[in-house]
Amino acid sequence: MNDLSMINRRYKDTLFKFIFGNPENKEWTLSLYNAMNHSNYSDPDKITFTTIENAVYMNMNNDVSFLVSDDMNLYEQQSTFNPNMPMRFLIYSGMVYANYIETESSYHRFSSKLQHAPTPKCVCFYNGTIDKQDKIVLELRSAFGSDDPDINVRVTMLNINYGCNKELLEACKPLKDYSFFVSKVREHEKATGSIDRAVELAISDLEADSLIRRFLLKNKAEVKRMCITEYDEVRTFSEQREEGRAEGRAEGIAEGRAEGIAEGRAEGRSEGIAEGRSEGKNEERLRISRRMKQQGFSDEQIKAVLG
Repeated sequence: MNDLSMINRRYKDTLFKFIFGNPENKEWTLSLYNAMNHSNYSDPDKITFTTIENAVYMNMNNDVSFLVSDDMNLYEQQSTFNPNMPMRFLIYSGMVYANYIETESSYHRFSSKLQHAPTPKCVCFYNGTIDKQDKIVLELRSAFGSDDPDINVRVTMLNINYGCNKELLEACKPLKDYSFFVSKVREHEKATGSIDRAVELAISDLEADSLIRRFLLKNKAEVKRMCITEYDEVRTFSEQREEGRAEGRAEGIAEGRAEGIAEGRAEGRSEGIAEGRSEGKNEERLRISRRMKQQGFSDEQIKAVLG
């Protein structure tokens, strides 16, 4: 099996994971960590990947997780804004830490003493097409509708679209190149109508000495496949959302009409009852007045009695 086949088999998710979750390019992962934490580690071997492979939740795989020093870093990339990321991080972190305590010899889970564990750092890198702030903090407690739940997860969402979070992108050249490449793929796709062609052009737009450029050229077929897959998923999500809105509007209109008809009927019945009662009283007065007339009462006397 050649190197590309091995990569294809092992990295089947997003381009972000293909670049920053790849043991062959630990220096890029370390560069990203340094930029995020204002640190200056220089030895890529300090990274230990802890990514849970084939851990599928809501049709999405865990992207990248790794240990550096005493930090358990959980990184996810999203092309659509998802306020439910804290729940996903809860699931992923549970899997990562379960694996950690099973494999870490220094952690004694049945000990009567408090066992130290690495500090979780939950980050979502957002590069969707809907404008978002450079930084948004999402918390699991919002889903519970409580300010003080017994379980909470905080996720920092960073907008890494080209032109956003400039300080972070400047501090990590691989991330900047990735952001630039994604923006160019979108630009060329709109112009050509072809993701395949857009990837070709976007790679050529990268600086000639870019390490990311050489890596993408080497693995062009896999890069195209991932870009096409991700583009299709985003487009499908958008289409489904629009369909949902249309269905919701139609259902709302139908429900509104039904409620309007029901309210109209109720009002009609109420008005009919009132009108019926009024007409009944008038008919009774007319009947009495005729009888009084027959008995010789004057009009003035009849009016005085019946009002």
